[in-house]
Amino acid sequence: MTQSEKRTLIEFPCDFAIKVMGEAKESFSESVIKIIKKHYIHFNATKIEMKGSSNGKYISLTCNIYVTSQSQLDKIYIDLSKSPMTKFVL
Repeated sequence: MTQSEKRTLIEFPCDFAIKVMGEAKESFSESVIKIIKKHYIHFNATKIEMKGSSNGKYISLTCNIYVTSQSQLDKIYIDLSKSPMTKFVL
């Protein structure tokens, strides 16, 4: 077990919800799905919860992902955050 895995409060493996926000474009959803599937090939995109902003300009996607380690979760967050289409990742 690495040092970073010892410090986590999350017990792995587990289902973990990640909220990703960006502009309300179809390409945004596709981009998020592609990034997550890079790290977890079995990601079920049909279970994404979508919510639009009041003015319709932004969308938030809540993605429930089965993660096996802190390292995997960190990589997903990093790649989602690096995407130019992403405004926030929570």
